[in-house]
Amino acid sequence: MRKNQPLEDKSDLTNKIVSLCKRRGFIFPSSEIYGGLANTWDFGPLGVELKNNIKKYWWDKMIKEKDDIVGLDSAIILNPKVWEASGHLSSFSDPLVECKKCHTRFRFDYLKKGKYGEIELEDGYPQCPLCGGQLTEEKKFNLMFKTYFGPAEETANIVYLRPETAQGIFLNFKNILNTTRKKIPFGIAQIGKAFRNEITPSNFIFRTREFEQMEMEYFITPKEDKIWFDYWKKERMNWYLSLGVKKENLRFRKHEKNELAHYAKEAADIEYNFSFGWLELEGIHNRTDYDLMNHQKYSGIDLKYYNNETKEKYLPYIIETSAGVERSVLTVLTDSYTEEKDRVILKINPKLAPYKVAVFPLLANKLDLVKLAREIYDDLRKNWKFQVVFDSRGNIGGRYYSQDEIGTPYSITVDFESLEKKDVTIRDRDTTKQVRVKIKDIKEWLDRNL
Repeated sequence: MRKNQPLEDKSDLTNKIVSLCKRRGFIFPSSEIYGGLANTWDFGPLGVELKNNIKKYWWDKMIKEKDDIVGLDSAIILNPKVWEASGHLSSFSDPLVECKKCHTRFRFDYLKKGKYGEIELEDGYPQCPLCGGQLTEEKKFNLMFKTYFGPAEETANIVYLRPETAQGIFLNFKNILNTTRKKIPFGIAQIGKAFRNEITPSNFIFRTREFEQMEMEYFITPKEDKIWFDYWKKERMNWYLSLGVKKENLRFRKHEKNELAHYAKEAADIEYNFSFGWLELEGIHNRTDYDLMNHQKYSGIDLKYYNNETKEKYLPYIIETSAGVERSVLTVLTDSYTEEKDRVILKINPKLAPYKVAVFPLLANKLDLVKLAREIYDDLRKNWKFQVVFDSRGNIGGRYYSQDEIGTPYSITVDFESLEKKDVTIRDRDTTKQVRVKIKDIKEWLDRNL
């Protein structure tokens, strides 16, 4: 595993990453030509590759490498009764206050914890951190996005964009049980969009209103809930370590009883040490039989599991692992960002790098070098399993540093010696060391070293 060098000063690391992402095509402000839309982001050519690589790695680890978990892609818009049964209509809310002067809204619990900076108190009650105005009394604000199902904007047609992907899994529990013949314990996993009308989206792509989740629900016998909860905590921490994230930047945080979600018996977060503090990267929850019990009650459909061997019939408990794709992307960018004397390097795990290899001609104005470099690039692009890029801009040193900054593990250079000896130079991103490799052996060498 490649070792990342620590960045001495992390105080402005987020600003550096935001700048790099815009400059190099990882992440752009959405609707930018119209002035943008607060805290919405578009993933550019490099960002979408990194994002897809993370999702594929999660999918492979969760489904391809396990025989007790299957996949699902459920609908974003569900019957509104789902959210009544799940408790989201009554419980999925944040405490909200509004400034009577500037009419800005804030999460009240964040004000009390000082997450907006030093707050003036008036008779023991916080004042607006922007203008010092008086705040309204606290009230609950539901985080779900409302929309209308059908052309008529009538109350009967109100539906919601899903705030989590989990409910689609619970709704299909019986379908998957019947079609796959899985036996408990088994899991259902999916990756998909979710929407939360956050009051205070912040910290680049860490907290946004539109995001992707990588969720897995593991169905178990109730008496084994503690065993499986601890098992999945360990599994999920090991996944982040396998991405190359530094161990010292990861930790567990157990939820206290007063902060547990309405469905949870026990919960723990995997937190990452971002430049803006230790914050949640992934949640592991013991959801008990809350979800299946409520969907059974509201739908009238029997969702119990029948064990043919023991002749028991029961509602399974569920252990959930829920990770944010965007937060995983931000973690990888933060953890891999490295500054050296004359260059910036993203020491991304090669498995996740947007491009695995860049191909250069030594000189862009020498047609024979360009022709051979193009032939090597086209061969890799068409006949190799990973993404490659061709670059002939500027001088060779600038191209190397450009690829270092976007995290490309290896750069192939076609020089004059290549024309005669049919070999190339391959340069390592992290060490800058170079080796000569025969053109016919390039794919084999890369497969061996990636």
